[in-house]
Amino acid sequence: MPVDGKLLEILCCPITKIPVKMLSGDKLAVLNRLVEQGEARYADGSAVTEPLGEALITENGTTVYRVEEGIPVMLEEQGIPTAPLDGF
Repeated sequence: MPVDGKLLEILCCPITKIPVKMLSGDKLAVLNRLVEQGEARYADGSAVTEPLGEALITENGTTVYRVEEGIPVMLEEQGIPTAPLDGF
């Protein structure tokens, strides 16, 4: 279930307040490959263990937030920083 467009217009990163957008399919595939390889971690340091079906990314590309059943999970500790991800 995709994120509602009106909701997407008002969502922003809870830390930086930078707006978010849907993560492209290509980038989602790269991220899921990194998840499978055990390289993706949440901001709290725990490993991302499940592939993402949908995700949001900050407009500056620094943080990814997963979407579960059309609902964005915009919790600070559940953000996925992109800086440590090789090839992302």
